[in-house]
Amino acid sequence: MKHVKPHALAAAVALSLAVPSTPVIAMSLTDDATATLQLRNLYFNRDLRDAGAQSKAEEWAQGFIFRGKTGYTHGDQGLGLDVHAALGVKLDSADDRAGTLLLPNSFGDEGPDHYSHILFTGKAKLSESELKVGGIIPTVPVAQASDIRLLPQTYKGAALGVGEIPGLDIQAGQLRQVNYLNSSNLEDIGATVGGSSDRFNYLGGTYKVAPINSTLGLWRAELEDVYAQNLINLIVAQPVGDWTLGANFAYFDTSDEGNQPLTIDHKMKSLMLSAGTGAHTFRLGYQHSDGDTSFPYLSQNNPYLANYVQILDFARPDERSWQARYDVDFAGLGLPGLKGLVRYVKGTDIDLATTDDGSEWERDIDFTYTIQSGPLKNVALQWRNAMVRSDAIRDINENRLILNYTITLR
Repeated sequence: MKHVKPHALAAAVALSLAVPSTPVIAMSLTDDATATLQLRNLYFNRDLRDAGAQSKAEEWAQGFIFRGKTGYTHGDQGLGLDVHAALGVKLDSADDRAGTLLLPNSFGDEGPDHYSHILFTGKAKLSESELKVGGIIPTVPVAQASDIRLLPQTYKGAALGVGEIPGLDIQAGQLRQVNYLNSSNLEDIGATVGGSSDRFNYLGGTYKVAPINSTLGLWRAELEDVYAQNLINLIVAQPVGDWTLGANFAYFDTSDEGNQPLTIDHKMKSLMLSAGTGAHTFRLGYQHSDGDTSFPYLSQNNPYLANYVQILDFARPDERSWQARYDVDFAGLGLPGLKGLVRYVKGTDIDLATTDDGSEWERDIDFTYTIQSGPLKNVALQWRNAMVRSDAIRDINENRLILNYTITLR
């Protein structure tokens, strides 16, 4: 994808809202049209805890994310068009502090002052089924686009959702190229293990079992010539008195595929238990990354794992990890708009080059306050703090300060 200048970005957004001249079709498209502009200001500071080549990564940037959606040509079915346009602007960086994934740069080169991308998505809907072609932001368990930096990760491809049977949601798709978090360009899709490919195919779905408040998911994914992956997922939520008890179990079976020279034979078990009452939720997580390689998933994605947290994924070869987490919604304690969590994850038995008993841990603190009234209503302020100590990577202390505000344009 070619680099999009800021003024071209604005023009493209305007063009994307154009509708056919036929009055009936135009009315159908515009009646249900929506448009929002998200403003995201993000300061990122990662202290690498030693005096190596780079002891700190620190940058500050402003993001603008436009999302526009038309209705359909015949009311609740027919054809339509969506647009996703994003612009990132550097506010502060330097050669010796670059490389936070906020901006298209790396250590030693602070990069350009801005970057941008734009995606158009044609859509067709019939009954309870919808086909999208063009820009895709997947949210299925085997491919979850990430939005943890300044601008979201996006893809080019096609996605089909079928919901004709009550309780059954079927999803299929093919992704051809990816626009990474800090990039203006579309490129082949990479993986955390193995190489890259211009085809990622997935098929699967979920079925809700109402009597026992559970959801069963079955998925198949293939990154062509890199890996093939099967997923079984079971989610259960059960009210018990004043409590809601939950469990989310996922089992991945991944192997090498096609012309992949690397042998991949990996089994991942992930379990998250939860218990919530009133303003409080307690969680316990367990994860076992069983294989001679790390757990394979799409680069920069959010893997569907219990112990994927702010910095680490706890998915190294043979790693076993445990998590304790506490969430609180202060609205129930008289402070509406304030939410927070603290968690600790410990990983052991990591198979490293020098030992088969490596370990690591991460401690996270995350608080968000959304202003409830006045001229700044709905402005959200978030602080994310993390500490990592690991035998596999450098020790890290990290802070992220994020300001989010979404303006409804239509």
